[in-house]
Amino acid sequence: MASPSTSNLSPKLLLLSLLLGSFVVASVGNLYQDLDITWGDGRAKILDNGQLLTLSLDKASGSGFQSQDEYLFGKIDMQLKLVPGNSAGTVTAYYLSSQGPTHDEIDFEFLGNLSGDPYILHTNVFSQGKGNREQQFYLWFDPTADFHTYSVLWNPQRIIFSVDGTPIREFKNSESIGVPYPKNQPMRIYSSLWNADDWATRGGLVKTDWSQAPFTASYRNFNANACVWSSGSSSCSSNSPSSTSTNGGWYSQELDSTSQERMKWVQKNYMIYNYCTDTKRFPQGLPPECTATTTS
Repeated sequence: MASPSTSNLSPKLLLLSLLLGSFVVASVGNLYQDLDITWGDGRAKILDNGQLLTLSLDKASGSGFQSQDEYLFGKIDMQLKLVPGNSAGTVTAYYLSSQGPTHDEIDFEFLGNLSGDPYILHTNVFSQGKGNREQQFYLWFDPTADFHTYSVLWNPQRIIFSVDGTPIREFKNSESIGVPYPKNQPMRIYSSLWNADDWATRGGLVKTDWSQAPFTASYRNFNANACVWSSGSSSCSSNSPSSTSTNGGWYSQELDSTSQERMKWVQKNYMIYNYCTDTKRFPQGLPPECTATTTS
């Protein structure tokens, strides 16, 4: 999504644009330098001199990629254009994850649907191998018609999921009440396009229509403003990791009142599932971060 030229905006319009989150400030890197295609036997491609990446899925296989770097905290942005048309049964996953049985993970998953029916944006947070923290949303636009920016801000205090600069979910550090928080395991970015028609669409009732294959999702404008983990140490200064001169302030960023209102608007109008209100699923009591109102 191209940012409008600030020279054409009055100060009032510029302020309004910033408040609405219409600016996507991200350096346009070369995807050859940032990402590695990891599977798919040629179904994943980096095109346009490293400016575009596509994943495809057919009946034989899906495809995927991962970041070359590992990160321990950061703000990660990626623009995606999802599988158009009848995408039922397909899942486009875009997430941060560490490795091992007690892994940490921060998930965006896009669950396909029949033509004309909305995608479901599925989010989850795993800490020390435990997830079950799903929140799901419809989007307020067609995510197949154009590129949109999906962002994760991950710092020691909170994880914020955002779409086109609008926060949709916040998971706060609740270690003080015994809830593990992802803070010690470096994570890579992963993404894949795969067939999940046993569960993805209407609980598996709607199957993938392979006559529509290949299915293709597109990626561009990857940006990681993050602490890179390498050889057991972080690229961020241990003396002043929150220095705004080195990372734009994301290390200590929190939602201001305007952002909180925008998140409430999304959750009121577009959230379709929240584990923190699912009393049937948790008959012994909701998870502690829910009852403590420390997660949104």
